[in-house]
Amino acid sequence: MKAVFADTFYWIALANPRDEWHQAARNVASRLGPVHILTTDEILVEFLTFFSNKGALLRDTAGKLVQKIMSNPNVSVVPQTRESFLSGFRLYQSRTDKQYSMTDCISMETMRSHGLQEVLTHDDHFRQEGFTILLTDKNA
Repeated sequence: MKAVFADTFYWIALANPRDEWHQAARNVASRLGPVHILTTDEILVEFLTFFSNKGALLRDTAGKLVQKIMSNPNVSVVPQTRESFLSGFRLYQSRTDKQYSMTDCISMETMRSHGLQEVLTHDDHFRQEGFTILLTDKNA
């Protein structure tokens, strides 16, 4: 089964029907068909943090989505480790000309270590590192 990486951008778009990328995220997921999704603890932390101050309804929706993600057999959540932090930190330090977040750096290094090329995101930082972003326009 094909595997892709899911960035925070994708989970946010899926969770919030009012997000401008919601339909595009749903469309891409539908077009991919059966796929195994890889994400990380760091992505889920960033996702939950994003919704922490968006009101009780969205905060609850985010929590329920994380529970579904963690129990979905077609999704693997890579646990946060000291090595994943250090690997991401090395990339972070080596790209002083970029505006990559630490979570992006950990994600990119996780993708490399798992041999993944495609990422469910619209974040151009991944393209800058040579990855293929799957959310390329809002009508995707």
